[in-house]
Amino acid sequence: MQIERAAYQPKLPKGLQGAVKVKEGEPTQSVGNQEEIKKLFPNTYGMPLVEFVPGEETKHEPMNVGVILSGGQAPGGHNVITGLFDAIKNLNPESRLFGFILGPGGLVDHNYMEITKEIADEYRNTGGFDMIGSGRTKLEKVDQFEKGLEIIRKLNIKAIVIIGGDDSNTNACVLAEYYAAKQYGVQVIGCPKTIDGDLKNDQIETSFGFDTACKTYSELIGNIERDCNSARKYWHFIKVMGRSASHIALECALQTQPNICLVSEEVEAKNQSLDDVVSYIADAVAVRAADGHNFGTVIIPEGVIEFIPAIKKLIAQLNDVLAMPEAKEIGRDEQVDFAKSHLTEENLAVFNSLPVGVARQLALDRDPHGNVQVSLIETEKLLSTMVAQKLEKMKKEGKFVGKFAAQHHFFGYEGRCAAPSNFDADYCYALGTSAAQLIAAGKTGYMAIVKNTTAPSDEWKAGGVPITMMMNMERRAGEMKPVIRKALVELDGAPFKAFVAKRDEWARYTCYIYPGPIQYWGPSSVCDRPTMTLALEQQK
Repeated sequence: MQIERAAYQPKLPKGLQGAVKVKEGEPTQSVGNQEEIKKLFPNTYGMPLVEFVPGEETKHEPMNVGVILSGGQAPGGHNVITGLFDAIKNLNPESRLFGFILGPGGLVDHNYMEITKEIADEYRNTGGFDMIGSGRTKLEKVDQFEKGLEIIRKLNIKAIVIIGGDDSNTNACVLAEYYAAKQYGVQVIGCPKTIDGDLKNDQIETSFGFDTACKTYSELIGNIERDCNSARKYWHFIKVMGRSASHIALECALQTQPNICLVSEEVEAKNQSLDDVVSYIADAVAVRAADGHNFGTVIIPEGVIEFIPAIKKLIAQLNDVLAMPEAKEIGRDEQVDFAKSHLTEENLAVFNSLPVGVARQLALDRDPHGNVQVSLIETEKLLSTMVAQKLEKMKKEGKFVGKFAAQHHFFGYEGRCAAPSNFDADYCYALGTSAAQLIAAGKTGYMAIVKNTTAPSDEWKAGGVPITMMMNMERRAGEMKPVIRKALVELDGAPFKAFVAKRDEWARYTCYIYPGPIQYWGPSSVCDRPTMTLALEQQK
């Protein structure tokens, strides 16, 4: 399998297949807080959109490029790097590519390796980020930028390519602005990565890794559905990745047709309480039990607990409280009491109503970006326990006549490093090639993009978008900061509407679909189809 995949040649859009010309569009502005963003990024704000179209051969000087993998893994990262490698070598064989080890920290600590043809060939079309590793160091301080500059100068690097999600690309934009303001002549280019699917907008149709991860999870969910339909005695509660948005849960539901799929954004829009969510599941269990079906599947996005409005308000205040200087000077044991003593009466009541383990989790660990580590909260077990309790009450009232037994699953790491699907292999290779062309065109503060992605790959359109175009101001760790706006599931969007049209039928009846594993060989209708999300969004 690995030998065959290594030989796979990713397909490129027509605009990237030969000599490239840059076609510039209109000037841009940020999606929100235009004046504040413009003030913070005077050197990289308002730049035009860029599209690559076939051009005439021109001579290019050799250019040394640095590449960084930032944040969580996503299938296809290696193809961004190999696409970048091939493109800079095609522009000039003397060009060199340096990989910074274990993420942005590698730039600051001068930890790097040169990526040669032998190394690149070993990692073509493979999953994971193990070629150079990844990390979550945030690039946001002047001393980090200056320390990074030392190794950039030593290696004669013209540009840095940061492959990451919304936070990493926000940092890329800050770095690009700093180097531009100082006139250091160092370009910074971003690439859109996250399996969560929340780094998308009018310019970025999908982030890389989403396609592969959803196909991987859908295979596993389909396997569970088949087991569920065979044994007919368990309700399977399946949590999938997606802290800030429910794109993965929704796509997997469209691919597998489970009995229930929660969508965090809908929970928030309907102002549902934890009890409302539990009642919704329990009622569906009771209806199926009345039909003699004491089994089913429930898909849960990992971040759903953060979207329950009362809990969201609690978390927002906890984030501010835990960002206080006093909070950082006390031990973990005192932290919960410190947090509780600073909560409003309303938030304290919600905090005290939660199971002890969940409440403690909300009051303690934060990730490097100051967010609650929701993947550590066993939401699937929390919900199934509360559903069981609700069903016991319903049984006493004569509203539930069946049996209820639960199994639990969390699909996270299983999908982050899977071998990329044909879509992600092609998409990432095109992103890496676009990044090289943006560098050659002298651009900085841009993100590489590929559009028209439901068409055959040679009809895709490649180019770049100024990162500032995607930014707005948001509260992070107690203060307002410029960040790329996350894309949540749109409740009036085609994918969600398609789900809503069928979910009542899926809830009552057994309509499971078993997608099987990701396909690489066979009819194009199987191997090369995009996610259902993209197909529905583009109505193709």
